[in-house]
Amino acid sequence: MWLAILAVVVGLGILVWSADVFIDGAVVLADKLKVPSFLIGVVILGLGTSAPEMVVSVLAALEGSPELALGNAYGSNIINIALVLGATVLISPIIIRKSIINRDLPLLLIVTAVAAWQLSDGILSLTDGVVLIVLLVAVLGIQIVLSLREGNHEHEDDPVLEAAAQTSAIRGLGGLVVGLLVLILSSRAIVWGAVELATIWGLSELIIGLTIVAVGTSLPELVASLSAARKGEHDMALGNIIGSNVFNTLGVVGLAALIAPITPNAIILSRDVLAMGLLTVLLFAMCLFAFKTKRSFGRASGATLVLFFVGYTVLLILTLSL
Repeated sequence: MWLAILAVVVGLGILVWSADVFIDGAVVLADKLKVPSFLIGVVILGLGTSAPEMVVSVLAALEGSPELALGNAYGSNIINIALVLGATVLISPIIIRKSIINRDLPLLLIVTAVAAWQLSDGILSLTDGVVLIVLLVAVLGIQIVLSLREGNHEHEDDPVLEAAAQTSAIRGLGGLVVGLLVLILSSRAIVWGAVELATIWGLSELIIGLTIVAVGTSLPELVASLSAARKGEHDMALGNIIGSNVFNTLGVVGLAALIAPITPNAIILSRDVLAMGLLTVLLFAMCLFAFKTKRSFGRASGATLVLFFVGYTVLLILTLSL
């Protein structure tokens, strides 16, 4: 048992470090290409901080633990909004832009609705996986085109990218490669340890995925969002959460379903997907209110999201045997 715990704990620590290296490399390359900040948040940071979820879930599916993959993805989505974004705005309120209300959050709502619809028949098939991956490619294409069309006039003064400007593109590419390789190795250790603990403790792989693994793989989102918000990059902080959840729902789950069909416990639809859907609707409503009243998305909203996370955690504890 202690070896399994060590694999998870050490694996998560290395995972966070490697994700940081991966993100730094991505930001350096994005800076060299003069990519807008929100696009960095949605695509670069969204992909970079979702890399742990993606690698963990793919390895879990390959090793015959598809419920761990599903729990990791949906659990991370819940944690991203309720805990990561909640904690971020408690520290630094975020200004809501019009495009977030008109485009990005509605897109996240649609993606979440598709996830719920696909699970309604009790199975995620190969076809479902293909649909999710195709949707991911389409969403990325739309985000890239629209963000580049809008541009970013404040890009040159972006504090998050000041250090990146002093770093070569070769070092940035090196960070991407090294970060990805270590991500894969640490994720493999986490999957093995998580499956072992689920067996030893008599818990379902879904519960382990929703809790230990989901919290661990969401640490890069927490670090990235807090750093971006602290430096005044509100677009990047919120874009990171939106992008990460889109990647988790479409890419992480889609890849897992392509590898092996997933037949999840029925409770995942009535508890976890429902919680994810309610959180996404709540996020949209609070952001819309902040935008309409010309207020920041601030501490009251952050406290509400964190309380939602506490309530969801209590619900998980009460349903551990399911």
